[in-house]
Amino acid sequence: MAVHNADIVALFERLADLLEIEEANPFRVRAYRRAAMTLQDLPESAAQMVAQGRDLTELPGIGDDLAAKIKEVVETGRLRLLGEVEARTPSTLAALTSVPGLGPKRVHQLYEQLGISTLKQLEAAARAGRLRGLPRFGAALEAKVIEAAGRQATRERRLRISTAEDFARGLETWMKAAPGVGQVVVCGSYRRRRETVGDLDILATAEAAAPLIAHFTRYDEVAQVVSQGPVRSAVRLKSGLQVDLRVVPDESYGAALVYFTGSKAHNIALRRRGQERGLKVNEYGVFQGDRRLAGAREEDVYRALGLDYVDPVLREDRGEIEAAANGDLPRLLTARDIRGDLHAHTRASDGKSSLAEMAAAAAALAYEYVAITDHSRHATIAHGLDPARLAAQIDEIDRLNETLQGIRVLKSSEVDILADGRLDLPDALLDRLDLVVCAVHYQFGLDRRAQTERIVRAMDNRRCNIIAHPSGRLIEERPGYEVDLEQLIEAAAERGCFLELNAHPSRLDLDDVNCRFAKAHGVKIALGTDAHSTIGLGAMRYGVDQARRGWLEPGDVLNTRPWPELKRLLAR
Repeated sequence: MAVHNADIVALFERLADLLEIEEANPFRVRAYRRAAMTLQDLPESAAQMVAQGRDLTELPGIGDDLAAKIKEVVETGRLRLLGEVEARTPSTLAALTSVPGLGPKRVHQLYEQLGISTLKQLEAAARAGRLRGLPRFGAALEAKVIEAAGRQATRERRLRISTAEDFARGLETWMKAAPGVGQVVVCGSYRRRRETVGDLDILATAEAAAPLIAHFTRYDEVAQVVSQGPVRSAVRLKSGLQVDLRVVPDESYGAALVYFTGSKAHNIALRRRGQERGLKVNEYGVFQGDRRLAGAREEDVYRALGLDYVDPVLREDRGEIEAAANGDLPRLLTARDIRGDLHAHTRASDGKSSLAEMAAAAAALAYEYVAITDHSRHATIAHGLDPARLAAQIDEIDRLNETLQGIRVLKSSEVDILADGRLDLPDALLDRLDLVVCAVHYQFGLDRRAQTERIVRAMDNRRCNIIAHPSGRLIEERPGYEVDLEQLIEAAAERGCFLELNAHPSRLDLDDVNCRFAKAHGVKIALGTDAHSTIGLGAMRYGVDQARRGWLEPGDVLNTRPWPELKRLLAR
């Protein structure tokens, strides 16, 4: 069985959760979480690295012991240590930590005092009112547990875009090796670069479909052939992911690409526009009666309908058809427009690389600058910097900048927004920074009004430049805290603040809709990877995709500017 990075990440995260529930050594727990983060950010397959005999200890945060465990998972599909831990601590306990408000200590408490080890048992206990009697629980947390359990029951299984990529790359490679194949493209929400993907849709061209379909079903990760016909097939992988294949002739490739990329709402709008012009639009082409007007190329399909070409990321029926008809489509941001990264960590807080290593990695990406935003002191779990340590880091960055050419390290900090809206570090120290990134990392349970007012009060401090990951969500892990994002955007516009689009694929926060709302209010967006290693800097492409989905152009993004211009924008 092929082992994906996502498989290893899941095993390490489950092991870390269970060890933390057991109250194991926190440094040991943190080592597995950091290893999982490294593998999550890794742009290549760990399994391939093992097969090639490469040294895994060259990866950030991976020592000999962790490298051996990665190799064990790749070669056996299992992690022996996890099995040992699960023998004494139910593996289902790890899932309980996904419930908002339930950290490992509370999960341990639930297991020891009430014997709760599954989500179903947790929901039943909450509905029976048995949780509120426990120390550090209460009626409010009990209500949250009931609400979260309801969401779990109805939630569709979806993959983060980065995890979907891991599967898509292998499938593309396999399909492109098929005899007689022409084009191979993964379509659907994956091609539209949505932040999550439910399944994968592959479009391929070939003169004969049958050999291609047979090749598809022989893929070594296929667990079940769900359906198989003359031009299409569906399979379910061993991971549970469904993959659909459609084979078309070259003359229909463009029309099929439009159709299978979607979205459904976008396709309906195209068909409606065609009908208004006496045309029929489907996956085979654009037709006037029996005459095919277009079909081989996507651009021709749009042109036949009197439209400019619409980039896949915009195809959500949010005004892109009207804009394409009027020549008003945005000139979308590209990776080439990005001049630097405005959110990165070093090992001074919870990162895995040194200051010099992060600067060198940013320079290798042809960046002009990188902001080092290690956590402030309140984030004790992240080894946050107190005033003395941050002052020392500022001096270290000044010394390093004297030795660098072509890259500038910006002095910054990811400063906690305290419960009352104050910033976690003294103003006099913040005045020494090039920019200040402010974030909520605790007290997620405030109501919508209180949480919004808390963040707006932080923006009242003229030293606050950027609000990091404004909703606080973790995709497929936890919902964001209650906050009025529209009010935050309006407040940022009034105060000259900016909002972050956190490019890490577990966040992608702001979402695309709020990026567009910010653009409409003249609030510029800062793209930052939240990198905790040199590898993590590569996540910028996910942020660029999200920005493009939000209709952002280069002028809407802070870090498309050279440093002198960026410095002027940051001045409040």
